[in-house]
Amino acid sequence: MSDESSSLAALRIDQVGGLVGPADLREATRRFEAGEIGADALRAAEDAAIEAVLRRQEEIGLPILSDGELRRKNFQESFALAVSGYDTGADAVTGAAYRQGSINRAPSARAEQDFGAAGPPVFTRRPVVEPLRLIRNVALEEYAFSSRHAATPVKVALMSPDRISQRYAWEDSLDVYPDMDAFVADVVAIGREMIQQLIDAGCRYIQIDAPGYTAYVDEVSLERMRARGEDPEENLARSIRADNAMVEGFDGVTFGLHICKGNARTLDPATGRVVRQWHREGAYDAIAERLFSELTHDRLLLEYDDERSGGFEPLRFVRKGTVAVLGLVSTKTHEAEAAAALKARIAEAERHLPLDQLALSPQCGFGGMDPIHPQISEEEQWRKFDRIVETARDVWR
Repeated sequence: MSDESSSLAALRIDQVGGLVGPADLREATRRFEAGEIGADALRAAEDAAIEAVLRRQEEIGLPILSDGELRRKNFQESFALAVSGYDTGADAVTGAAYRQGSINRAPSARAEQDFGAAGPPVFTRRPVVEPLRLIRNVALEEYAFSSRHAATPVKVALMSPDRISQRYAWEDSLDVYPDMDAFVADVVAIGREMIQQLIDAGCRYIQIDAPGYTAYVDEVSLERMRARGEDPEENLARSIRADNAMVEGFDGVTFGLHICKGNARTLDPATGRVVRQWHREGAYDAIAERLFSELTHDRLLLEYDDERSGGFEPLRFVRKGTVAVLGLVSTKTHEAEAAAALKARIAEAERHLPLDQLALSPQCGFGGMDPIHPQISEEEQWRKFDRIVETARDVWR
């Protein structure tokens, strides 16, 4: 491993990627969708917004940057827009599931989504009509721009085979792929092609977004798997093998893997303020021994911002040399967490994993250009990053 990749693997501060969508860019997007401006004008607005968030991250002192995923409407587009082969009729782009998202808007509650409704691939559960093929490396396009405008290393995010397989209608695709193993093999091959292109372009930190792993501790999700004729244990084992295979053998690059229970947010009707929702429930305990000890990634970015995540005991299964990034800072609340409270939780985690294997981050992304869920303000977001930097400097000196 190179000196740079070694230092990236050991970072004490991290982030998941998505940043709050700036108001100017949201207005440009609205005007583009209304036919008031063209694609070139929208691209110029995206470029300006990304340059601005890169500068702000560097000013705060973040050691790893993101373009905020400000060119994406959903984080899963890194795969959905990169491949051909899915059944992507007009309803897959304009379907209600894409625009409405959660069908439950109640605050502080499980946010349900109809994954069988019309919507884009991966966002909803779609069949394929031909074998998958890489047609566009979305993350490479993002990296090519952001890396030119930053002096600090920039990370990018790709999708985990686990999430992609969970959002694949295999039962309607048997004439293309005889089984899930064949489909996942193509997903891994495409992922490796995208990774190699990113490495060739100079990217040294690649994050794998794997929120689907929490489905294996969520009874609702497990029942849905069984109802489709799937064995959850087999699914979990296949996904771990696939995630490891996708990153195997790439030298000089740091791989992180992000796990969460969904980043849904809604508004409290009484106050008009952003409040939490989630897609899955359950602590890490039931899968931690297999997941934390078998995944070979350098960093595990773990949601730990509320009681639904459970305690830190599962950290004892994290492999020697792997850094557990504690997502203690919520992207779903307006107030910046107190430094003293963050330090206390890090000290609690240290009882189960050495401090040099711990780091600090937000629990998930801040939303990017997601058109569905409300977001906290940009300044509230930056205050949270200020608090992360302040806390990390005190804890790790």
